[in-house]
Amino acid sequence: MDREQEEMQFLGLFGIYKESCKVIYSYWKIFAKITLCLILPLSFIYLAHIEVSNLLLSKIMFTELRRDFTPVGTSRYHRLSDLLSKEWTYFILFKVVYFTFYLILSLLSTSAVVYTVACIFTGRDLTFRKVMTVVPKVWKRLMITFLCIFIATVAYSMVATLVFVSIDYFLGGTAATVPLLIIFLILYTVGFIYLSVVWYLACVVSVLEESYGLKAMMKSRQLIRGKLIIAMVIFFMLILSFLLVQYAFQMLVVYGRWGLVPMVDRVSYAILCFLVLSMLNLFGLVIQTVIYFVCKSYHHENIDKMELSNHLEVYLLAEYVPLKGKDVQLEEYRV
Repeated sequence: MDREQEEMQFLGLFGIYKESCKVIYSYWKIFAKITLCLILPLSFIYLAHIEVSNLLLSKIMFTELRRDFTPVGTSRYHRLSDLLSKEWTYFILFKVVYFTFYLILSLLSTSAVVYTVACIFTGRDLTFRKVMTVVPKVWKRLMITFLCIFIATVAYSMVATLVFVSIDYFLGGTAATVPLLIIFLILYTVGFIYLSVVWYLACVVSVLEESYGLKAMMKSRQLIRGKLIIAMVIFFMLILSFLLVQYAFQMLVVYGRWGLVPMVDRVSYAILCFLVLSMLNLFGLVIQTVIYFVCKSYHHENIDKMELSNHLEVYLLAEYVPLKGKDVQLEEYRV
C-alpha cells in the first residue's frame, strides 16, 4: 500500500475499492498462490455442498412422497420409514462434515490474507512459504472470535423470528400487518449487515492484535464508528454479490439438470460461478483488512510500521506470542 497512514482515513467508498484492487494487482503472485491453495478449495466446497444437498433433499422428498402413498403399518411402510431415517442421517452427517471443512478453510484463508496485507502495509519481504507457516498459528484465535459472533448472530436471528411470529400472530389479517413486516424486514437486514461488518473486522483484529472473541467484537464496534455507513455499503454489496452467484449457480447448474440447461452449458456455468466466487472471496478478505487500516487511521490510532513488522515476525517463531495492543496501536497522531 503506497499511501501514508494519515491519508488512509480520507478514503471513501471508491477509494477503498481502488486501494484493495491495487493491493491484489501489485502482489498478484502471492495472492494467486493463496487463492490456489485455500480460496479455490473453499469456493469449490461451498458450491459442491449446494449441489449435493439438493440431491440428498430430492431423495428424501421422493422417499417421503412414496411413504405418504403407502398404507400405515405395512412392511413397505416400515422399510420406507427406515430408509427415510437413514437418508436424514446421511444428510445431517454431510452437513456436519461440510461445515467443518468450510470453517477450517475459511479461517485459514482469512489468516493468510490478513497477514499478507499487513506485511504489505509494513513493507516486509513476503513469501508464500512464510504465509503458510503463520496460518496454523492464528486460526485458533479466529475460531474463538467466529464462535462468539456465530452465537450472537444465532441469538439475533432467534429474537427476530420471535418478533416476526408475534407480529403475524397478534396483527395477522389487519391492514398494519404488511407495512410492519416490511419495516421489520428492512431493520433486520440492516442489523444483519451491521453484525457482518463487526464479524469481518473482528477477524482482522484477532489476527493483528491481542484481542479475540468478545474483546475483538468490542474493538471492532469501536473501530467502525465514523466509517459505519461506508463499511455497511461495502459489505452489503459483497453479500449481495455472493447471493447473486449462489442464485445463478442454483438456477443454471443445480436446477438446470431437469432438462432446462444442456449439460455442456451447465458445466460452463458451474466453472464461471466457481471462478467468480473465488475472486469475490479473495476481494472480500483483502477489502476487510484495508477497511481495518482505514478505521485505525480515522481514529488516529497510529500504527508504527516497524513495530507491527517486528510483531508479525513473531508469528514465524517456534512459540507464538500474541500481539499486544500497545505494540500495534501506539500514540494517537493529530491531523
